[in-house]
Amino acid sequence: MPDTPADAMDEETFEAFLDQLRRYVRERLIPAEPQVIADNRVPDEILAEMRDMGLFALTTPAEHGGAGLGISQYIRTIRELGKPAPAFRAVMSINTGMFTTALKKGGTAEQQAEWMARSANGEIACFGLTEPDSGSDAAGLKTRATRDGNGYVLNGTKRYITNAPLAKIGLIMARTNAEPLPKNAHIGAFLIDMTAPGVSIGSPDKKMGQSGALIADVILEDVRVPGDALLGGEEGKGFLAAMQALDSGRLSVGAAALGLAERALETGLRYAMERKAFGEPIAQFQLIQAMLADSRAEIYAAECMMLDACRRAERGRASLECSAFKMFSTEMCGRVVDRVVQIHGGAGYLAEYEAERLFRDARIYRIYEGTTQIQQLVIAKQMIRDFQANG
Repeated sequence: MPDTPADAMDEETFEAFLDQLRRYVRERLIPAEPQVIADNRVPDEILAEMRDMGLFALTTPAEHGGAGLGISQYIRTIRELGKPAPAFRAVMSINTGMFTTALKKGGTAEQQAEWMARSANGEIACFGLTEPDSGSDAAGLKTRATRDGNGYVLNGTKRYITNAPLAKIGLIMARTNAEPLPKNAHIGAFLIDMTAPGVSIGSPDKKMGQSGALIADVILEDVRVPGDALLGGEEGKGFLAAMQALDSGRLSVGAAALGLAERALETGLRYAMERKAFGEPIAQFQLIQAMLADSRAEIYAAECMMLDACRRAERGRASLECSAFKMFSTEMCGRVVDRVVQIHGGAGYLAEYEAERLFRDARIYRIYEGTTQIQQLVIAKQMIRDFQANG
């Protein structure tokens, strides 16, 4: 089913919004980066501004209080939000990406009305899939949802959960059946209030980079939820909706990596124009030019993949293309930030230059929302299925 809402923002209005967002990134978010890094959190006043700008409601349909952006418009927005410190994207993108997508794909009308409104109003969301013993093997998770009258009782631990220390609402994956079932029908997705009794949050993890983008464990101890907390209202359906939401997440991470690569290349080019050696800017040296040119070409390739994958996703499910874009863009970003550090020479290893931070911030993009190796498996398995179907 196409995922471009009938009431999507018209292109002229969207371009005006994108121009406004670029100014906001340049004049407000980038100057606030030192504060985010020092405090390891997005300032409350900026969170309030982001809510007022409607950034938590970008993909929410208009009837539920959102802007109703289609996939291409949304991912182009995330590309711009990938340029400042990653914390700014992280704090809102679970709402606009996986949480809202799962509701649109698999939520009942009542669930959509309640939970989309909460998300659009800026109640920060989290997506609870990964566990201490299951990451890429999502179907092997151990968190249990046991029937209790008309509802369920949830027990388990989720790990590396983005926004967990801030989240007010969550979509949590849990087993509704102790034994594996075909098509992962033993897993449900539950909409929960993160302030509910029995929900506790671990201390924020210390990370290599991405200051202010908080992750932590979510511990569920006899958390009681009503039956209508089960996404879709029927056991066996939630996991499919959650997995379809991962396509949105992979497009978002790929776009964020593309934005970070563009920021890094701009940083590298500026340094190469200002730094002089042997009486001239190092940008005049051919080996520096080669690194700049390779980076620009790869950014262009990722941009083309992004636009194509988005168009395909709007026409129907495009898991292969979403995985291919995520894989290429995040690996590309890693190569670009590495070149930018190299262009800086010894200065690139010093924390006083932003090349060092960008290098650290980029590394996680090749891991979360499915590692590069998982994307390779997704792509190859789809190729094999297509060959078998058409061979």
